[in-house]
Amino acid sequence: MSADVEADAVGHAVAVLGDLARCQVPLGTLTTYRVGGAAAVLVKPTARHQLHLVAEAARVSGLPVLVIGRGSNMLVADDGFAGIVVSTTELDESVAIDVDGAIVTAPAGTSLPVLARQTAAAGLTGFEWAVGVPGSLGGAVRMNAGGHGSDMAASISTVDVFGFATGAQRTLGVAELGLGFRTSTLGPDALVLAARLQLAPGDAERSATMISEIVAWRRLHQPGGQNAGSVFVNPVPGEISAGALIDAAGLRGHRLGTAHVSEKHANFIQADEGGRADDVRALMTVVRDRVEEASGFRLRSEIRLIGFADESDDG
Repeated sequence: MSADVEADAVGHAVAVLGDLARCQVPLGTLTTYRVGGAAAVLVKPTARHQLHLVAEAARVSGLPVLVIGRGSNMLVADDGFAGIVVSTTELDESVAIDVDGAIVTAPAGTSLPVLARQTAAAGLTGFEWAVGVPGSLGGAVRMNAGGHGSDMAASISTVDVFGFATGAQRTLGVAELGLGFRTSTLGPDALVLAARLQLAPGDAERSATMISEIVAWRRLHQPGGQNAGSVFVNPVPGEISAGALIDAAGLRGHRLGTAHVSEKHANFIQADEGGRADDVRALMTVVRDRVEEASGFRLRSEIRLIGFADESDDG
């Protein structure tokens, strides 16, 4: 898209969105990598009815739509995203916990660690694992996030989804989401509005202990700083880990520009403060290629690549 065409498209989108629209907003601060360029248009809806304006703005402008929660599995290119970014973190809805039925209803922008602690304190079990995942509920549904022996597929009952292409809302059962290992069949134009989780009666004290143990384990084994968690999917879950393959290829600590493979966990790629997203992407490619040369395994990325000329995960 040429600069003139993009400017015209942005103008059409802003005309529809009005005060909801903010232009050329840096996206790095909305992701855990904290690097990358700006969104042509950023919208932070506070109510579901405003999503229809976004759908109309996308239709009249022809701009693509990107949904972002807490940005914990996303890398935005240094050139940014030439479209409309919709942040779910300010949708004005609250968490509802039915203790008797062990059912939890929560909006997409809900922090997973917060929700894990809330459900545990309410005496429900089955979601303690999520305390170690620094993302939002909507993103967790989209990628079937998981850890410590469980994942979203184990607890999802139904999900409310808004489609920007259709401007319609649907409620989907877990079987309709196509959940696999760190994947689903939800398309890029689908925004998860809320999810209902079926948990189980538990013991608040026991759950609190589990949460403390998970937090301690994460702090011991995983780095902090600017990263998006595990970069590559384990090629044989439970048997062959991506981190072990990267380590065996001699890449622990390997640096490329402003990005490096973590010394603490080889399946984490760290970005320097003020670094470049393009360096992170280039290092992902180096790691993938070197691991394939050394082991024969072609690693698949968990990270959503946004705004790059090639957004596939083939490196």
